[in-house]
Amino acid sequence: MFDESLLEDPEALARADGRGLLLGVAAAGARVRTALRLAEEAGLGELRPDGRPRTVLVAGSGPDAAAVCDLLAAVASATCPVQPLHPAGPTPQESRWTLPGWAGPLDLLLLITPHGTEQGLTDLVEQAYRRGCTAVAVTPPKAPLAEAVAQVRGLALPFAAPFGNGAADDDLDPAADAGAIWALLTPLLALGDRVGLLSAPTSTLYAIADRLDEVAARCGPAIATYTNPAKTLAAELADALPLLWSQGRIASAVARRFSTMLATRAGRPALTADLPGALTVHGPLQASALPLAADPDDFFRDRVEDSDSLRLRIVLLQEAADQAGSAAPAVREQAYAHDTPLSEIAAGNGNPLDTAAELLALADFAAVYLAVASAERA
Repeated sequence: MFDESLLEDPEALARADGRGLLLGVAAAGARVRTALRLAEEAGLGELRPDGRPRTVLVAGSGPDAAAVCDLLAAVASATCPVQPLHPAGPTPQESRWTLPGWAGPLDLLLLITPHGTEQGLTDLVEQAYRRGCTAVAVTPPKAPLAEAVAQVRGLALPFAAPFGNGAADDDLDPAADAGAIWALLTPLLALGDRVGLLSAPTSTLYAIADRLDEVAARCGPAIATYTNPAKTLAAELADALPLLWSQGRIASAVARRFSTMLATRAGRPALTADLPGALTVHGPLQASALPLAADPDDFFRDRVEDSDSLRLRIVLLQEAADQAGSAAPAVREQAYAHDTPLSEIAAGNGNPLDTAAELLALADFAAVYLAVASAERA
């Protein structure tokens, strides 16, 4: 059960947040700076690539791996294909990855994990070596994966562990590290700049850290709900089945990440769809859920026949409020026609990485507030 009053009591929130999720999200900017420092110490600045790779292949473990690949594809797709490698196996611990048959010396393999103990990823490094693929891993120092990459003359970039938590613990609940995505993504953004995949000079990455700090200041526990966009969104989603509609590659990646975080942190389902197709894909769902979309504060509604099912709520994620060709007017019209509540999220001005940072941080804060203020997850 969601306790909205908890959002107005920072001390009670801190007590309820037994996994330290709020601290992890708030420290995202610091994780970026630490990851940059560690990558520089690992020799990233001395890298002299021969040219841009033909294809970037991404393999990773944990709930953040797909989001990292998604975001890399969103910002680098104009210059180079970014392709995820999907694991196979009976359990996550026994997962195995396989390189596509065409992979060779022109391709770059990225391996991302907060643990570095996955045998499947270590085996993948051996495959890459036999094919002539360059391997780069973001993994804890001295982990088996880091040693395997060093043996094939690849590059191991250190995973910046959570503050106050030494080396990453393989038994740690991956969903408990709310800032892990930035420890995994930041070194790869810096690498992408070095090899010509994207534009992310050091100054831009430090600016991302500043943007994350700004969002943390707006969305922190001490900020009241009525001026706190993350708390407001969490309260709106408390009794809702979110329809996460997105416009733009970055917004789409954030929507998929938001759906994953709602599931892993708050135990809540969500549906995602890209615009304008979302209007058609989820239209029948809205039409069939009209009774569920009724206003819960409507005094005259029939409470005897009221359903305990989740009510629908559209969450519109846009890369900018004034985005060219925005589908927002059509979304508002369809939401009104079906009596479906609507929440709108848009990033401020900035480059694509600024946009990603702002949308990700807001979504992460909202997911954490929803988790912490829900009695069954506290």
